[in-house]
Amino acid sequence: MKHQQKINDTVDYVKATLSTAEGGHDWHHIYRVWHTAKEIATHEACDTHVVELAALLHDIADSKFHEGDEEIGPQRAEVWLRSISVEDDVITHVVQIIRNISFKGGKTERTFHSIELDVVQDADRLDAIGAIGIARAFNYGGYKGRALYDPDIAPNLHMTKEQYKHSSAPTINHFYEKLLLLKDRMNTTTGKAMAQKRHDFMINYLEQFYEEWEGKS
Repeated sequence: MKHQQKINDTVDYVKATLSTAEGGHDWHHIYRVWHTAKEIATHEACDTHVVELAALLHDIADSKFHEGDEEIGPQRAEVWLRSISVEDDVITHVVQIIRNISFKGGKTERTFHSIELDVVQDADRLDAIGAIGIARAFNYGGYKGRALYDPDIAPNLHMTKEQYKHSSAPTINHFYEKLLLLKDRMNTTTGKAMAQKRHDFMINYLEQFYEEWEGKS
């Protein structure tokens, strides 16, 4: 019961903190990642308390909305967890998950490994693909004032981490620079199976998109 109260308190904290967040990184994103992480965790030998806390707090302060500061999220998570008297080893684990969960252009190697990170990272990546992932990509692109698509701007598959963070390319390019890469970067068997279905949906979507772009469908 003690653990459940901390989860409930964290849910309330995240809801309040992200009440005005951009639509792809708001409470509803957290909710989906949280529930997906719990589903994946049922198939893995892992600490579900760590998984739930990390899933709930993984985007408490996304660096994209804080001038690229990659430490503000882990720091805020730690402050919150200490305020509700979470055990030190759990806090350390959750903070490490938050620090290592991001795609960051796919060029950064993890500096921390755990099955709990595998689970939460898979859940977060699943929310970036499929029908929800498409909606989130275009929502964020609109938020940043990006074009939907520009045939004259090719995807850049060799961006550095800094180039990825500061890219202003059309949203369709993001499919090739990140979204279509995620299927093969899943960690767990369950995550891989879920990713395949969502990946196939994106492939079909892109085929339809290009046909409509040329007025052929």
